[in-house]
Amino acid sequence: MKKYFVVAAAALALAGQARADQMAQGKELFLSGAKPIACAVCHTLEDAGSAGAIGPNLDELKPAQEQILKVMLEGVGAMPSFAQTMSEEERAAVAAYVSSVAGQ
Repeated sequence: MKKYFVVAAAALALAGQARADQMAQGKELFLSGAKPIACAVCHTLEDAGSAGAIGPNLDELKPAQEQILKVMLEGVGAMPSFAQTMSEEERAAVAAYVSSVAGQ
């Protein structure tokens, strides 16, 4: 039984580190790494220190992860699609980051 808890604790620690890594990657992409244009250029998001005024204020919108992924794939209005310029993993990192910090 004790062995089970050690394994479970190790698995939780690894999952927590993976989540932290994804959040760090998402923030970096939001700030400067997203192509064709960084999200921070157009969007306001307090956690990222961005104050863009072209796109919606993400702190007010508080979009869900699925909504962010859809918009990143398809584009909307002045926002381009990121389907060809960012990997699925990169888009998922941005969506996870934004959905977890918007409006906090």
